[in-house]
Amino acid sequence: MDLRLGPEAAAPNPGWPALLFWGVSILSCSTSPASPLPSLVPRVRTSYNLGRTFLGLDKCNACIGTSICKKFFKEEIRFDNSLASDLELPPDYLPSYSANYSDDSKTWRPVEIFRLVSKEQNEISDRRICASASAPKTCSIERILRKTGRFQKWLQAKRLTLDLVQIFPGAEGWPLPKYLGSCGRFLVSTSTRPLEEFYGAPPDQAADLAYQLLGVLESLRSNDLNYFFYFTHVDAAMFGIFSNGHLFIRDASALGVIDKQEGSQAAPRTGENQDIFSCLVSGCQAQLLPSCNNVPDKQNVVLVCQQLLPQLLQGKFPSPVQVEIDSALALCRQGIHPDSEVLGAASRLKDILRPLRTCDPRFAYRYPDCKYDDRF
Repeated sequence: MDLRLGPEAAAPNPGWPALLFWGVSILSCSTSPASPLPSLVPRVRTSYNLGRTFLGLDKCNACIGTSICKKFFKEEIRFDNSLASDLELPPDYLPSYSANYSDDSKTWRPVEIFRLVSKEQNEISDRRICASASAPKTCSIERILRKTGRFQKWLQAKRLTLDLVQIFPGAEGWPLPKYLGSCGRFLVSTSTRPLEEFYGAPPDQAADLAYQLLGVLESLRSNDLNYFFYFTHVDAAMFGIFSNGHLFIRDASALGVIDKQEGSQAAPRTGENQDIFSCLVSGCQAQLLPSCNNVPDKQNVVLVCQQLLPQLLQGKFPSPVQVEIDSALALCRQGIHPDSEVLGAASRLKDILRPLRTCDPRFAYRYPDCKYDDRF
């Protein structure tokens, strides 16, 4: 069974622990080297009026989880980095925003605000929903979706079961940032720095991040739930690093999920799987939905070895080590090689990088454990 995520898919988005992105996740109704220290800022009445339209509350909520709407309306989430009192709403077409979050209107911490999908894809899905009910494009999105069988099933459920949701919480080891809440078509998560900011990092930090990245790919390919997560494409903005040096997936919009237990035996999509929730952006044309058997195990490794690891690792290390790294990269980036060769090259690269990492407080996510545990 291919549970695809992001703009091309209609399965629950795994990018946010404890947040339940139903099949509507595509519908979307819905720094500095170290994290800045908490700022003490007096409560000031700001100038902008955060309305329902900007948040997408005039459509419907596709995010089901912890509501963070009150934080927006109480101005305890601010779309600026300076915490200035004279604020304006940011452009409404951006996919994500840097912001600040407060629990007491005095102490602030950085967060990130993400759209589930782009504004353009929101509009496409809205039109599809209205068209599915032969309604005008100004129809009530929420009213139409509430009439579907899938939505009624959610409303009648006394508890959430696996047939109602997919959940990938960070507490269970999934490499995803902490989810703080959602409101309308936005969700809020802890702040990270994008991987591209570390392309000029010193050798030990570059080795650490590359090692973590390869470890994340391993967990996406092989895990206790027997899921295979695959990227349709990658870029440096999809991965973020917390202030403690820990690397996470910060944008899961290009991530698909295959249930390996059922994948090759999956029956054609019918019934509930063909309702409006499943056909919002790309439609239900079979040719747009790749077979589970067409996604090779090496896919993530090839993409990362092509697009990200060279930027981190090239020209960083003494000659003998750099030659080994470059050789492994040259093999793992070649999609024409068999899966076993590509994955073997990635494993060899990870072994090369492991001793190049240092054990000091800069890598707080594994310090001081790394002083006493050979695994680090």
